[in-house]
Amino acid sequence: MKPDPLAPTTDESSPEIAQPKVPLAIEDVLTAAVMGALALITFVNVVVRYFTDQSFAWTEEISVFLMIVLALVGGSVAFARNHHIRIEFFVNKCKPATQRWLAEFAAWLGAVMFFALAILSARLVWDQYEYEEITPAIGVPQWWYSIWLPLLSLAIACRLLGLWMRTRKSS
Repeated sequence: MKPDPLAPTTDESSPEIAQPKVPLAIEDVLTAAVMGALALITFVNVVVRYFTDQSFAWTEEISVFLMIVLALVGGSVAFARNHHIRIEFFVNKCKPATQRWLAEFAAWLGAVMFFALAILSARLVWDQYEYEEITPAIGVPQWWYSIWLPLLSLAIACRLLGLWMRTRKSS
């Protein structure tokens, strides 16, 4: 039987943690859609450039936006699955109770950081909306792209709070 990729990790470095209550399929579908859009935009631009020696100016702007969304959604999935980047050299030398406490502390600090990022980036979006900033290539409002930073930062913060609560329950 094939192992479930959504199952919590059971390696020595992290305690077994229950699965998230909010389905990870949300991020999985969004990731697939963004990657599909990136591939399609890039393919169309390459074909047009090959046949016409011209390039669509808007493709770079949208591609950069989609890559940022992809990175934030990937971060959300990594935190929800407890597969985020961490330095475990010193943590692995601690007792299991200390390892759990450090895992809880890291999740809590990460949530605080992403809540702060959501608040500060929401202020940036408001400024872009208020001063009617437009993008250089397409000329659409800049906040159309920027609004995703506070929203996805908030989603990551919530995923981290969920990880923190699941870690607390597992102890």
